[in-house]
Amino acid sequence: MSFPDTAAIDAPAAPRAHLDAAQREERAKRSRRATFIKWLRKVHGWVGLWGAALGLLFGATGFVLNHRAEPLRISPGAPQVSNMQLALPDPAPETPHDMVKWLRSQPDLKLPARVGRVQKEPGHKVAWGDREVVQPEHWQMMFTAPGENVMVEYWVGNDKLSLKRTDNSVVTTIANLHKGVGMSVGWVLFIDSFAGALILLSLTGVLLWTELNKRRTVGAVLLFGSIIVAVCVGLA
Repeated sequence: MSFPDTAAIDAPAAPRAHLDAAQREERAKRSRRATFIKWLRKVHGWVGLWGAALGLLFGATGFVLNHRAEPLRISPGAPQVSNMQLALPDPAPETPHDMVKWLRSQPDLKLPARVGRVQKEPGHKVAWGDREVVQPEHWQMMFTAPGENVMVEYWVGNDKLSLKRTDNSVVTTIANLHKGVGMSVGWVLFIDSFAGALILLSLTGVLLWTELNKRRTVGAVLLFGSIIVAVCVGLA
């Protein structure tokens, strides 16, 4: 009685085993991609929620800024202005920064917390008719907030300084919020988070559209690359 050749029987098993391993690897790859896309959708959704919330604010302020000039100008309204003179201590502050510290120490003034501008103009000669006179040193300090600003002027040698408070209208206040005028570092970082959310939203949206498909990914890269090149050429 003859027995079949065992090598002939076992020969097809090797390609089948190799095929099964390739299938398992392909399934694992698809599973990892599906998990990543699922996680990406969650990130896209939460970032989109944050961006939508801030988008309402910046949509409204952007609308106001877009209509700040003719032909469809939205009038910001007339600001309310008030002036006063303030006596200086003896001795008077020696520098503009010392003056800022002293002004901040006066609780009755209720100045905005942010110092927008501090200028110091040295004394110099000016023509007065047919004569030359020396104009004393001039200091200017600006305290700013979205809803108001206070300009402080001081001529060195005087015993008083002048303050001019301007209360902004609602439209101007909204525009200042959009531009970050008179806002703190916290507000700047808050706005940066909105800008970062838009960037992340764009990137995750592109990845979700491609679904990590090679052809779609290459197409998206070519599209965005051509846009960037066009913008760079236009700016140049």
